[in-house]
Amino acid sequence: MKLYGGIDLHSNNSVFNLVDENANVVLKKRISNDIEAIILLLEPYSDAVEGLVVESTYNWYWLVDGLMDAGFKVHLANTAAIQQYSGLKHGDDDSDANWLANMLRLDILPEGYIYPKEERMIRDLLRKRFQLVQQKTINLLSIQGLYARHLNMKLNSDQVKRLTERQLTIDFSDLNVRLAASTNLVMLLCLTKQIQQIERVLKQQLKLKAEFVKLTSIDGIGLILALTIMLETGDISRFNKVGQYASYCRCVNGGRYSNGKKKSKTNTKNGNKYLAWAFIEAANFAIRFNDTVKRFYQRKLAKKSIVIARKTVAHKLARACYYVMRDQVEFDVNKAFGYSK
Repeated sequence: MKLYGGIDLHSNNSVFNLVDENANVVLKKRISNDIEAIILLLEPYSDAVEGLVVESTYNWYWLVDGLMDAGFKVHLANTAAIQQYSGLKHGDDDSDANWLANMLRLDILPEGYIYPKEERMIRDLLRKRFQLVQQKTINLLSIQGLYARHLNMKLNSDQVKRLTERQLTIDFSDLNVRLAASTNLVMLLCLTKQIQQIERVLKQQLKLKAEFVKLTSIDGIGLILALTIMLETGDISRFNKVGQYASYCRCVNGGRYSNGKKKSKTNTKNGNKYLAWAFIEAANFAIRFNDTVKRFYQRKLAKKSIVIARKTVAHKLARACYYVMRDQVEFDVNKAFGYSK
């Protein structure tokens, strides 16, 4: 007898549902989030279990790693791609777990990628850097806003980074405004220091794998962006087509079409937000430092908004990187950004 399991994971407990080949429920139980208790619950069925499905929620690491260490085959469900029948009159945790188990049984489960445990920790540290960079940008923009609002002064990012507490005392006579600017400046300096520390640790632990080395030859992609692309992409062979990779990088607009007309939008948040950020960053640099990319961007800018023009460059870079990684070929800027109307 073959068994298929679905697990509805919550913050403090999980609901387990095992079904057989005929969709008969063999086990249905709610249990606290204790990996030893969970393994003990599943142990009598271990030889028959074909697989266990866990939803890709915020707290799945410990459960998936624990089950895999115990010898179970685990599938990570892509929550954004799972849509239960909307006409269901009643739904609860048991039905959710049963739904996951039966999708695995029927071989229709939309799966997410279970990133290798060891590399996942390094990837998450790089994601922390991304978070800090965002916060750093917020504080920098806040300082620029204070100078523009109160002093009608426009400071660029380099000027902001050179500010001191003494200069703030000279520039702002009002205590409240000065304290606001000082708070932003302290946070900016602290975040800069932490970002640099993370980068040092990452560079000590990480080296670009052979299939990703050629990424650094692309204008706009330095070591940190190349590492981001490497860690967020994982195994490039899991993407069968370039369009799949571009979509995963959030470089493709979603939509449903019928008879040549757009009927509705799809979930624009599907995909990897970190890769989306990486390719936008790469586009910003490529536009500045590569004349061919700059000309392409300017042609798009003449017809489209800045946001769309930059996303178009990011899309081109994502597609080019796919081939560089998959086929181990040199980046050809003319092929990637050749003239197109």
